[in-house]
Amino acid sequence: MQVRMGLLNKHEDWSLDQFRNYWREQHSRLACQLTGLLAYQQNHVTDTAQRGISYKRGPEAVDGISQLWFDDAERMDDAFSEALGKQLIDDENHFIGQLRIVTATPIEVIAPPPPGTALKRMSLLRRRADVTPEVFAQEWNVRHAALVKTLPGVLGYRQNLITHRESPKGNMVDYEGLPIDGIVELWFKDTDTLNAAFASAQGVETMQHATTFIDEITTFLVEPFVVV
Repeated sequence: MQVRMGLLNKHEDWSLDQFRNYWREQHSRLACQLTGLLAYQQNHVTDTAQRGISYKRGPEAVDGISQLWFDDAERMDDAFSEALGKQLIDDENHFIGQLRIVTATPIEVIAPPPPGTALKRMSLLRRRADVTPEVFAQEWNVRHAALVKTLPGVLGYRQNLITHRESPKGNMVDYEGLPIDGIVELWFKDTDTLNAAFASAQGVETMQHATTFIDEITTFLVEPFVVV
C-alpha cells in the first residue's frame, strides 16, 4: 500500500476558516472521485507546539496534511493522470497557496482508534546528516517502533516512510528539495496524556534513542476529517 500526502498552505488572502471550509466541503467532493482511491483523510492543523517533547524543530509550517491511500504506486499514478487530475489541480490553485507532495509506505505499529475519538499528533522527521536513509529506516522501523509501543497511554502509532517527493506538486525533487524522511502519526486521549507519556521513563528512553538518528522533529496537532 502507498499513501500520497499533501503538505498544504492556504492562500495568504484566505482566512483559516475559509481554507478549512473549502477544503472540507468543496475540494473533498472532487478528490473522493479518484479511481482506485481506498481512503482519503484531511488533517487540519490546530496547534504547532512541540507538545510533550523538547526537540529541535524544523522550518516546516503547514495548514493541513492530506492522506490518500492506494493499493500501489501504479494505481496512484494512474488516478492522477486521468482527466480528474487536471480538475484537481485547477481547484487546488483556487484555495492552496503552496502544495508539496510526498508518497510514503505506511507501517501501522499500533492500530489507531476510530477517527474523532482521540487526540492526533503528526510529526515531520528529518534524519541526522551522518545517518543514511537505510540506517534511518532501520532505526525507526525496528528499535524506535518498539520503544514507542511502550509509551503509557499511546492509543495508535503509524510510521510513513517517504519514497517520493514533489515540490511544488508535479515537480519531482531529490531529498535536498524536500528534506523529510518520515511522517509520524500518534494518538493519545488528550494533551495531558501525551505530555505524561513523554515525561515517563519510557518516554525519556524513546527520545534519547531519537537523538541517535533524528535531527529535527516538527510536530502538529491535527483535527482529522475522514472523506473516504
